[in-house]
Amino acid sequence: MKNNINNRKRKNNIDKQKKLIIFGIVTLVVVLTGALSAQRISKRNETVKASEIVNDVDNESNKPVLDNSGYLPLGEDPFADDAAFVEKYLNQQAKGQMPEGADGKKVVYLTFDDGPSENVTPQILSVLKEKNVKATFFTVGKSINQSEVTKSMLKQEVEDGHAIGNHTYSHDYKYLYPNHTVSVENFMNDVEKSNEALRAVLGKDFSTRAIRFPGGHMSWKGQKPIDEKFIEKGYNYIDWNSLSKDAEGKHKVASELLEQVKQTVGEKEKAVILMHDCSDKGETAKALPEIIDYLTEKGYTFRTIK
Repeated sequence: MKNNINNRKRKNNIDKQKKLIIFGIVTLVVVLTGALSAQRISKRNETVKASEIVNDVDNESNKPVLDNSGYLPLGEDPFADDAAFVEKYLNQQAKGQMPEGADGKKVVYLTFDDGPSENVTPQILSVLKEKNVKATFFTVGKSINQSEVTKSMLKQEVEDGHAIGNHTYSHDYKYLYPNHTVSVENFMNDVEKSNEALRAVLGKDFSTRAIRFPGGHMSWKGQKPIDEKFIEKGYNYIDWNSLSKDAEGKHKVASELLEQVKQTVGEKEKAVILMHDCSDKGETAKALPEIIDYLTEKGYTFRTIK
């Protein structure tokens, strides 16, 4: 009897040990299976990430390289504001309306017309670089084509991060505005001829939306037809609300130009200042450092127009 009891106890102990061994094996298998799955998932994620990185690199490398001397488009230029915004702001302000862009921020746009020139444009660029200020140059096509030096000045404007606008090719009032009325055909032909001069120097992909009328858009009759053509072509015209008067009245020295800027800027929130960098505007270059210092002290931020 005792032997039978002992045999049963031994058998039960053996059964328990077997069960423990089987449980341990099952647990080990589950753990190993989980580890292998996690490893496979990790490798899959690494493969996906590597693929995404390769795709990003491929997408970046597949972006077309524009032939425009590195001229930044509006969306990539941290110093530029939309020409459409500036045009609308000036128009509303000229009509005595509260501009939609009035936001309490003081912004100034330094603009230079009629260049590039061999003697004054280099001085202007030197001052702007020294003061770390960007500006907008409304270039004239015939000035660009004047010499290799003027062509190099245009390239330098782009290299220095400034904005380029179109100020027509000829700057010829009689051709552009017969009987003081804008000739749409003549004006658009002159704009395109100036575009060709710009592309010849900066590359076939260069383009600008900012156009400045010689004498200003506000000065001429027949505005509606040319405005409609601008809308069709995606152009914006940029007038001004402040100026140094370096092309008006008697010849002015640097101190007088500075005073004109102070008077015409006044307390404007957004100031588009008209100046010139053609060959006879050496006093403008002399006045520019003090003009920039004055505007800086008044709390203005310098922006460009594209």
